[in-house]
Amino acid sequence: MRVQHYAEESGEALSISLLGELRVFRAGEELPLPASRKARALLAFLIATGRPHRRERLCELFWDLPDDPRAALRWSLTKLRKVIDDPDRPRIVADRERVAVDTEGLRLDIRAMREDVASGLDALPLDALEAMARRLDEVLLDGLDGAGGEAFADWLSAERADAEGLRIEVLRHLASHPANPPAIAEKWRRLWHAANPSAARETPDPAPQRETVPQSGQPPRIASGLRAQKIGFCDVADGTTIAYATVGSGLPFLKAANWLTHLEFDWTSPIWGECFADIAHERSFIRYDERGCGLSDWDTDDLSFDAFVEDLEAVADRLELERFPLLGISQGAAVSIEYAARHPERVSGLILFGGYAAGWRHTTTDDEKARREAVRDLTRVGWGTDNPAYRHIFSQTFMPGVSPDELAWFDEFQRLTTSPENAARFQDAFGDIDVRHRLGDVKAPTLVLHSTGDQRIPVSDGRYIARAIPGAQFVPLDSRNHVLVGYEPAWQTCMEAIREFLKEHDI
Repeated sequence: MRVQHYAEESGEALSISLLGELRVFRAGEELPLPASRKARALLAFLIATGRPHRRERLCELFWDLPDDPRAALRWSLTKLRKVIDDPDRPRIVADRERVAVDTEGLRLDIRAMREDVASGLDALPLDALEAMARRLDEVLLDGLDGAGGEAFADWLSAERADAEGLRIEVLRHLASHPANPPAIAEKWRRLWHAANPSAARETPDPAPQRETVPQSGQPPRIASGLRAQKIGFCDVADGTTIAYATVGSGLPFLKAANWLTHLEFDWTSPIWGECFADIAHERSFIRYDERGCGLSDWDTDDLSFDAFVEDLEAVADRLELERFPLLGISQGAAVSIEYAARHPERVSGLILFGGYAAGWRHTTTDDEKARREAVRDLTRVGWGTDNPAYRHIFSQTFMPGVSPDELAWFDEFQRLTTSPENAARFQDAFGDIDVRHRLGDVKAPTLVLHSTGDQRIPVSDGRYIARAIPGAQFVPLDSRNHVLVGYEPAWQTCMEAIREFLKEHDI
């Protein structure tokens, strides 16, 4: 019979309690933490997320100040190393770009509880359920409100909402547990109804159907996808490190990188979250951040089309993908076309959305080239400022059909995903793309989707690709957006076309 212990009850080498105030134990003995609330909040964030984070992102979360936030981050990491580093292994893992906590073998109370809920609470004895309910009654990371900026506050609120979801599930089990006397069951029922008022309208069954645990205020499958994805890193031949993520199970489905991605932030976007969750529902979905943005190396000498293709090759090789469908969006379509032409034995199907075969330097007028170069120069000097006008240039052409709030989200998302210099370099690299001579070499079944009102890449570019790839199918989408959002009808049309394409070709 499985009995979980949480944090200080564990005799393991290192255990962490996030419920209540942050506490750290080594072999059962509580360790003193730094007095700085920001340092403690940093430790909690790194442990709870369990993933590497860029130094710039951490500085923005906790030290969005004009006076050298990197120095404050280094000071905090020095203090934290003294607490959690094991004698024979460093727990704080950092390089010049990223910081993470090595959580292997580390006991985390809230994570153990999530595992119990996911595995099924019916196997837990009554006293273990009661102990879990008492622990979940404590405020997650109590005392760390205001330790960071607005983004940290949003993260903390979401984590607390997730913990409350676990508590509701535990209370529901206790309210209907067959070993509880009626008076005790009624106590738990009242607590359950108080935590989840909608449950008061239900009549608990002795063996009720399991409900979905609420997830951080986001749709459950999006929040669970973010938490379930596994992030890894691989090196390209030139030494650039590429971050990739896998989520879901089943046959592999690989997405090539496109304009400014971030393996973590993408999940919370109005653009990608629903799409990713839909694909990962029945597939092992693989994404990566191309060099220069997201969790991959920003400091790289080579931001060129050939390098983008090599990033894709490195990820496919690292994961030993033998044969798989490949999704290419925007400039990722050209990268996917080149990869499919080079490796016909590995690509079982090609799905291209909003793509183009030739960049702006090859297809536009001199006036348009001058305009593009001016935008590039403005990007270099204004991208990282608080004024979103520079980034808004892109947002409005990517998604002219969305609300102002969604445009504002995309503005901020772009700022967080890359540097001003790299944003300008990306624009240059995209202008140089030309795979028109490779279209006839694609052997895989191909689906081309394109918004008819796309203001970033004209629909004629999509039709050109579909005509030039042998046997390609073209599906027009009734939208003005270069990238679709989950609530517009065109998104559903797009996803249904992809599902039908995969089914038709049995890939």
